Amino acid sequence: MDLLTRISVDPEIRFGKPCVRGTRISVGEVLGYLATGMSEEQLRAEFPQLVHEDLLACFAFAAERERRLLAIPAA
Repeated sequence: MDLLTRISVDPEIRFGKPCVRGTRISVGEVLGYLATGMSEEQLRAEFPQLVHEDLLACFAFAAERERRLLAIPAA
């Protein structure tokens, strides 16, 4: 299954921020919570509509975005 299909971008939802499909939870929020040390179990308790695959989709989205960044030459 293509995890990126779990992420949607809709200008009418959260000003077009990438969100977990069917929710108003942004990829940035999910990654931010995890970056502060929140466990997957804690995050899913806080947002019960999320499933494990949604978290993987957020990682996949961030990884794809990272791959698409332009390389900036070192000074």
